[in-house]
Amino acid sequence: MDLGTRAPSTAVLLSRVGERIRSREALLVEEWEDITAWASNHVIAGPEGGATITEGYLDTGVPIAGAGAPLVSEFALMELIAVLGRSPDGGRAYVGRVIECAWRLPKVYAAVVAGRLAPWRAERIADLTRPLSAEAAAFVDRQLWDATGVGWAQLERLVTEAVLRFDPEKAEAERQTAADGRRFDVGEVDEHGLVHLDALMDAADGHDLNQADARRAETLAKLGDESSLDVRRSKAAAELARHDLALDLLIPDPDTGDVVDTVPGRKVVLNVHITNTTLTPANDRNRVGRWEEGRCPITSAQIREWLRARHTTIIVRPVIDLADHVPVGAYEIPDRHRTRVILRDHTCRFPHCTRPARACDVDHARPHADGGATCPCNLVPLCRRHHRAKTHSTWRYDTPTPATYVWTSPNGHRFRVDHRGTHPVRTDRTADPPDR
Repeated sequence: MDLGTRAPSTAVLLSRVGERIRSREALLVEEWEDITAWASNHVIAGPEGGATITEGYLDTGVPIAGAGAPLVSEFALMELIAVLGRSPDGGRAYVGRVIECAWRLPKVYAAVVAGRLAPWRAERIADLTRPLSAEAAAFVDRQLWDATGVGWAQLERLVTEAVLRFDPEKAEAERQTAADGRRFDVGEVDEHGLVHLDALMDAADGHDLNQADARRAETLAKLGDESSLDVRRSKAAAELARHDLALDLLIPDPDTGDVVDTVPGRKVVLNVHITNTTLTPANDRNRVGRWEEGRCPITSAQIREWLRARHTTIIVRPVIDLADHVPVGAYEIPDRHRTRVILRDHTCRFPHCTRPARACDVDHARPHADGGATCPCNLVPLCRRHHRAKTHSTWRYDTPTPATYVWTSPNGHRFRVDHRGTHPVRTDRTADPPDR
């Protein structure tokens, strides 16, 4: 490096990196478009006369994408894969992902062509949607029309929801089959008098067990047990075998909210989102719930099964409008406001962060001292790390609409965070940012 030449700034270097990524993706998009055109020219009407070991001379249409995508010529596919320089299996999978997007996920494909969605992200989506029915794949496609910032866990939950909505019989059968595999095994005693436990449990049962064990481990610490947390949890599990589990559940007065009684058993808080079709019997087939602790969609059948468990206390919270404006004059945030914010945003709203909102701080977008209201429309969940970044660095965000946040980084890069994930807001970054 010529030490006499002024080194480029961080902002310029980051801009170069981003520009090269976009150039590389633009070339890949052109490849996708060519593969799609190639597939259109090599469609085989049906799978009849399949090329088998004994009849390998026949050129057959091979299904390399999901239901509804075209069958392409097997022999022509071999040639394309060779030109792409890929292995037979890897090339077939790659071309299948492109066809899956082009025919079954048109909105995802359009986002790739427009440069809004990286091809590698679209490939991951295609891998997950290929086993789905055409109806379920179309549902995923509608949700991911601008899927720049969707993480893998969120994507897998969306695919799970699609199966629950559009093939509920299959989903329920698979759930019941999986439930039949539940077990609880105690291993052989080793030379130190210790045993290994291995279990597969219903998720709600596992949650109850974890809560009970954690409470007892905390109690042991308060009683003077100086063992590590892992050791105390092991001891606590042993105590559970010698005592009845009793979760102290609070029974509130429906009018005042004051606690009037406690009962043992499982506590379930059911947040009911009411729409104009919620109470329509015909829509029961497509009803899907969301388990907050598991952060995943669940069937209404699973919810009913959990609610029927013995000694279960159910608290129902109807949620009419998460965007409703209910400001209060104080700086302190009421629990009802915090609950609305958690149900609306689900996670920390910093770019790409997936920390659950229930574990986050709730920040006033416009500071209360500057006139910002203590109202869900002005409250944002931020994990402690990103709350500190917003407070003590030059990271900033605006809220153009409720539940939509536009962040600006210290070097002027911008990101939009909403219910679809994180999306870069592209601007001209060829010059240095102005001095502050």
